[in-house]
Amino acid sequence: MPTTHEVTNQPPPLTSYDVAAYPALRESLRAHGAAWAEDGVRELGLLAGGAQAQEWARDVEEQPPVLRTHDRYGHRVDEVEFHPHWHELMRTAVAHGLHAAPWRERTPGTHVARAAKLFVWGQTDAGHLCPVSMTYAAVPALRTSPELAAAYEPLLTSASYDFGLRPPTAKSGLIAGMSMTEKQGGSDVRANTTRAVPAGDGAGLYALTGHKWFTSAPMSDVFLTLAQAPGGLSCFLVPRVLPDGTRNALRLMRLKDKLGNRSNASAEIEYEGAVGHLVGEEGAGVKTIIKMVNMTRLDCALATAGGMRLGVVQALHHAAHRRAFGARLADQPLMTNVLADLAVEAEAATVASMRLAAAVDRGETGTADEQETLFRRIGLAVTKYWVCKRGPAHAAEALECLGGNGYVEESGMPRLYREAPLPSIWEGSGNVAALDALRAMARSPETVTAFFAEVDAVAGADARLDAAVVRLRKDLADVTAVEYRARRVVESMALVLQGALLHRHGNAAVADAFCAARLDGDGGLAFGTLPPGVDTAAILDRARPSGGSYGGS
Repeated sequence: MPTTHEVTNQPPPLTSYDVAAYPALRESLRAHGAAWAEDGVRELGLLAGGAQAQEWARDVEEQPPVLRTHDRYGHRVDEVEFHPHWHELMRTAVAHGLHAAPWRERTPGTHVARAAKLFVWGQTDAGHLCPVSMTYAAVPALRTSPELAAAYEPLLTSASYDFGLRPPTAKSGLIAGMSMTEKQGGSDVRANTTRAVPAGDGAGLYALTGHKWFTSAPMSDVFLTLAQAPGGLSCFLVPRVLPDGTRNALRLMRLKDKLGNRSNASAEIEYEGAVGHLVGEEGAGVKTIIKMVNMTRLDCALATAGGMRLGVVQALHHAAHRRAFGARLADQPLMTNVLADLAVEAEAATVASMRLAAAVDRGETGTADEQETLFRRIGLAVTKYWVCKRGPAHAAEALECLGGNGYVEESGMPRLYREAPLPSIWEGSGNVAALDALRAMARSPETVTAFFAEVDAVAGADARLDAAVVRLRKDLADVTAVEYRARRVVESMALVLQGALLHRHGNAAVADAFCAARLDGDGGLAFGTLPPGVDTAAILDRARPSGGSYGGS
């Protein structure tokens, strides 16, 4: 067949670049006591930016998991089959400690290092981060029952990914899931109707019967779930396989056909007298499992920040190689405004998320820091709300930078766009997160003190930030219709926190642009409305991908 034309003005594939070579990420590692982890994060970043990992990510998106309820003879098996590359992604994540290394190593900075790795590796495929995140989050909840933690924690923190349905203690490593949501209650878990009946054997075993509307990663080895016990709503550890090798009575009814997160299985399940171990005390289910929920909320913010970073990289790469109207897109003023605005948003999300990982580290490692625990309590609710809420708009704008090329599946941008709404829904939608921030302030006023201590650390650095802090103090003092205003109040808190953290740990040009556009009212509602005078060149120089076909340094 004759060649009809030469393909020009199309960017080359963005491969073999270092995902971890992001100044905001490296600076966060150094600022929060995890500079020792830079080599390990960079090793993972090179893997994430390589052609092989990108192929894995495409394959698991295009060939999602399949449920097999029965074998060929009619026996119930309740198994989920995955593309082989799903297991490669999982194996890499577990080997690098994304699932639970901080609970095993307990070195200062380990939660920060783990957060950086999650940020980097999640830019391959976001779906497999779900079981990775739940395994990380399960450990503190499980520690409510020391005897269960002693039996399961060494396996949950193992660096071995051992897929398959076998008794947990016969495996070299475990993955944990969470199963709370029921169709009649959703986020209102106290409306759960699943029942737990004591087995009467004195071993803390119960028989669970009920229907769970959403159970993410149903192929996990163990699950934390909620059920109504005689003493009230309680938390249980439910294994997929019992010690004698028989399948526990967890019936996978169907897999959800989801908008995004398609590489990860989410299922409706039924417990038909399933065996569960009581975790904590009867009636303390929410108090117990909230330890898990809070950890996964951190990962929602981190995953969203990583998605923003990926969107910026793809948009910058396209703009650097695409010409229109006689010049590169990257050199045209309005596109420069859009790209810089996207970069500012991504950096603000990254800096805030990594600061919260540091708060986890200081609250969980060694001698617990009460001030950091208080800051984490309010800062996490505020940041989870705002960062995750900004994710979908950011993904849409980044996609638009590629024009029609971004609208086709081959670009990878539709996958990013479909994934973007999930973190805002998972572990409490926007309203839940905003109201949770109000609840934290009402029940523990000292969290407000901890919040302003963080912000006031840079008092005087920027007049626009100082003025926003004054306005925020007035807003918080006004309790009129506070629930109705919850989103507005929490948004203001998030913006003030991001502005303070950018000034304290970030780049001067980025901090200036953020405060001008987000705090001083000198920016528009859409991305690409930064005011004149912003140093877009410095912002974009920090944001460009490093190495590979991009050719950056």
